[in-house]
Amino acid sequence: TIMALSLVLGSSAFQGPVMAPAQRASAVTMRAEGEIGVTPPLGVYDPLNLLATPVVYPRRSYDRYVELEIKHGRIAMLACLGVITTEAGIRFPGYLSKSLDLKFEDIPGGALTSYEAVPAIGWLQIVAFIVFLELAYGATPPGNAPGDVGGPTWIRYDDPTVKTFKLNAERNNGRAAMMGITGMMIHNALGVDSLFPIVQ
Repeated sequence: TIMALSLVLGSSAFQGPVMAPAQRASAVTMRAEGEIGVTPPLGVYDPLNLLATPVVYPRRSYDRYVELEIKHGRIAMLACLGVITTEAGIRFPGYLSKSLDLKFEDIPGGALTSYEAVPAIGWLQIVAFIVFLELAYGATPPGNAPGDVGGPTWIRYDDPTVKTFKLNAERNNGRAAMMGITGMMIHNALGVDSLFPIVQ
């Protein structure tokens, strides 16, 4: 899912934010020239042609795809940061499970090895918390731009140039993180460290 969504609208995952006019890479007509996330060299990158698919469900629209890409990008950025932090040896103090005599420092830092080490009740708590966040804050409020889920304390930029730069940076960093966490999971599945070859 993460990889598919990263391919829907993405430019190159490693392309820095550029505020040039949109370049079209498909027959899809964008809503506006220079739209957020449409950056050179690929412009609209939709290899599965999802944007041309007829709308079957009311929420499956262009804005919905944008919202999903932003959300998955944010999750992937947090996931990458989590792997890097735990691989650096930073852990919470104390016990993850007192009954199992399992401390936080006993949990490996890898993308998949950490998943296997956490007890099922721990994952149940994590999933419950994520469901709460999704239900409480996951949907973009009506009238807001896709991904603008914050309240009055959310940082917003009045300068259009700065705002465009920041939004493009978030979109492209999210795309890079989606590819990054996928690579970390593949490394772990192949039996090497998530940050291979940096950590061997």
